[in-house]
Amino acid sequence: MASAPKPPVGPAKFTKPAVPAAPAPAAAPAAAAAATATVVTAGADEASGPPFDFKTVLQQLTQLGGSDLHLKVGRPPTIRVNGDLMPLEFSALKPEELKGLAEQLMNPKQVKQFTDEKECDFAIGVPGIGRFRVNLYQQRGSLCYAMRAIPYLARTLAELELPKVLEEIALKPRGLVLVTGVTGSGKSTTLAAMIQHINQNHKANIITLEDPIEFLHRDVNCHINQREIGTDTTSFPQGLRRVLRQDPDVILIGEIRDLETLDAALKAADTGHLVFSTLHTTDATQTIQRVLSFYPPHQQAEVRFSLANALQAVVSQRLVPRADKGGRIAAVEVLINTAAVRDQIRDMEKALNIPDLIKEGQVQYGMQSFDQSLMQWYKKGTISYESALFYATSPAEFALRIQGVAGTSDQSWNSFEKK
Repeated sequence: MASAPKPPVGPAKFTKPAVPAAPAPAAAPAAAAAATATVVTAGADEASGPPFDFKTVLQQLTQLGGSDLHLKVGRPPTIRVNGDLMPLEFSALKPEELKGLAEQLMNPKQVKQFTDEKECDFAIGVPGIGRFRVNLYQQRGSLCYAMRAIPYLARTLAELELPKVLEEIALKPRGLVLVTGVTGSGKSTTLAAMIQHINQNHKANIITLEDPIEFLHRDVNCHINQREIGTDTTSFPQGLRRVLRQDPDVILIGEIRDLETLDAALKAADTGHLVFSTLHTTDATQTIQRVLSFYPPHQQAEVRFSLANALQAVVSQRLVPRADKGGRIAAVEVLINTAAVRDQIRDMEKALNIPDLIKEGQVQYGMQSFDQSLMQWYKKGTISYESALFYATSPAEFALRIQGVAGTSDQSWNSFEKK
C-alpha cells in the first residue's frame, strides 16, 4: 500500500476502497476475505512492533472466550472477557490502520452511511473464526470499533441455564414478549435460544427484523426468514408495515427504538401473533414504565389497555461472574402477565407494584425476582456471596435472607432456599 499523507485533524473521511467493493448483498463474504488479510500501516515504523493483523486479533478474542473487541487509536486492541476489559499484546493502533480496516470491511453503501451519520452498524463473517456484529463510530476525529462476537449456532435455553418457564413463554400462541437488560447482558442470546426452541418444537413461519442479523437460524420445523435493516428493508417501521402480509406466526424485532416500532409490535401482538423484542431497561417495572412513556399523556389510557391485553411476559437479565468456573451466568427476573398484573397496568390511579406481584406469582406462575434468582445461584455455589450482594436489587434484604432473617408470613423465598 502506498504511503498516505498524515490524516488531517477533524472528522475522518473515507477514500475509495483499496479493493473492489462487493455489492451490498455480498458484504459478508467480502468482509470475510478482507479479514484474513494483514492490514499494513501506511508508513509504519518497523521499531514500533509487528503490523496490526485483524485475523490474529479475532482469533485471540475467540480463543480467550471474549465477548467484545474494542479498537481505538493510541491503544492496543482490547477485549472484554467475563465482563472485564483486557488489552492484547499488540502495538498501539494508528489512525491509518483503522481507516484501512474500514475501507476493507465496508461496502460503498456503508461508507456513505458513515460519512453522513458518523456511525454505522454491520455484521461480518470470518471463516474458521466466527461472526461479529460491528459498530463503527468516531471519537475526537478518529475511528473506533466495537465488535461483538456472535456464535454461529444459537445455544438452547437449557445450555444457557435459563429458567424453565422461558420454554413455556416461547411456545405461547400470541402476545408480546420483551427481553430486557443493559447493553451486553445477553438479550440477543436469550432471544435466539427462544427462537431455536420454537424451531425445534413448533411448525411456524418466523419473520425476524434485525439490525444487523446476528445469530443465523436454520430451518428445522419452522420456516425462518431473517431480514436485515438496510439490506432487506429500510427500517424497522418500514419492515413492520407489511410484515402481516407475509403470513407470520412469530415476529422478532431486534430492538424497539421508537413509537412507530412499538405501536406496530403491540398491534401485531393484539391481532394474534407472537412478537419478541428487546428494550434497554433494567427490570420489569422500568420496562412497563418505558413502554408507557413512548406515548403522550392523552393516549395513556388507551395504551395501558392495549399493553395489558398484548403483553405476555417480561424477561430481564443481569450477567453475574461465576464462582464455580470461568464465565458468567444470567440472573433472570421473570414477569408473567397475570390477571393481577393486567389490572395494575390498566388502572392509571394505581402505582405499579410489580415486585410484589412477581414474588406472589413464583409458585403458581413460575415468576421470579432478581434477588430470588441470585439466591438460587448462591445456594448452588454457582456465584459468590459478594457477587450476589453486588447484583441484588435489595442488597440489605438479601443479606438478611442469607442470615435467615425474614418475616414469618413471607413464603416467596422458600423454594429458592431449599435448592
